[in-house]
Amino acid sequence: MRFPALLALCVLPTLACAQDWSRFRGPGGLGLATGASIPATFGPEDLNWKVQLPGKGHSSPVVWKDRIFVTCEGAEAGQRSLVCVEVKTGRTVWKREQRFSVHPQHRFNSAASATPAVDADGIYLIWTSGDMLVAAAVGHDGKALWKVDVGPFSAQHGSGISPVVVGDVVVVGNDNEKKPSFLMGLDRATGVTKWKRERDSSRAAYATPLVRHVNKRAEVIFVSTSHGVTSLNPKTGALNWETGPVFTERCVGVPAIANGVLFACAGSGGGGRESLAIELPSGKSTRKPKELYRVRRSLSYVPGPIGVGKRFFMFSDGGIVTCLDARSGESIWRERLDGAFYCSPICIGDRLYAISRSGELFVVAASDTFKLLGRVDLGERSSATPAVAGGVLYLRTERHLLSVGGKPD
Repeated sequence: MRFPALLALCVLPTLACAQDWSRFRGPGGLGLATGASIPATFGPEDLNWKVQLPGKGHSSPVVWKDRIFVTCEGAEAGQRSLVCVEVKTGRTVWKREQRFSVHPQHRFNSAASATPAVDADGIYLIWTSGDMLVAAAVGHDGKALWKVDVGPFSAQHGSGISPVVVGDVVVVGNDNEKKPSFLMGLDRATGVTKWKRERDSSRAAYATPLVRHVNKRAEVIFVSTSHGVTSLNPKTGALNWETGPVFTERCVGVPAIANGVLFACAGSGGGGRESLAIELPSGKSTRKPKELYRVRRSLSYVPGPIGVGKRFFMFSDGGIVTCLDARSGESIWRERLDGAFYCSPICIGDRLYAISRSGELFVVAASDTFKLLGRVDLGERSSATPAVAGGVLYLRTERHLLSVGGKPD
């Protein structure tokens, strides 16, 4: 059987076919979507619309029904905003301003790096104000629902991990450098703490957790320097399993899952890179997962890898794309693109989409043979991961939001 056909059989049950893209990297954080009408290459005349945002930011758009939500920095220090945009036209429906106390952060970070999560009742956000991590919920009408100080946060590069919603719980990660670290579950309706799990502190973690369903039971999976790979019950915070410390560097990119394997990377701005692949436990196992392999070449740091069928694909920060066999870690191909990346790739059908930092959208075949299918200059720098909903692709550059693909219903 040819790989594309096998890929389709393996991936289609987990693809995001619905209208919603409700969190960073879509359903479960896997980055998988369908969209037959989304082109591999296009020009300005092919856009549904392109609108200017009120400020810069690295967060991704999220989509719920006929609305898009995205965060932006303000015109002045200490200002940020949540913007609601209409799917059909790109028209701004409302904008909610948020004030915060300025804090240290990396020059490539922003005050709008964390992607919101959204469901039928609200939009959920986390950000840093001074040395405090803050969580909040906003209704679909733009009115505040609740706001809570989650706890102290300390990191030389600032914050950036995004919240996820599982059932009635908003799950928040706070792995930081000097302050007490913890994972927390907040009541979705009130912001009241449902559970809190204390953690060791070492290096800040920025990787947004995955959500995986095993035998109709949800688990939320974090990666960090202090604890390695951790699986929790999102309802109670109870530990399912944990690898223990397996990384020495900082976990920034979201991990990936393919063919029963979880693959995660860690690194530093100084160039150190490391990775780990584990066999995911099945059922209610509480045993420490089995380590399968470690890859050492062309690893990503800020961009997360992506699992497609029986393969992992990585876009390294420096522009090298790698295809790996998910079970063995064997390199199937490795090619260099003309760009550097902070964006995590997504996969639409059998095509990988990723935006370079200079603002070029690269489209690569998710196959056992390297094929560059498209390259589109978006005209502006970008660090944001694309979003897909209702057969439409949404791209966020520093100051603009673009819509391309099948016309929204």
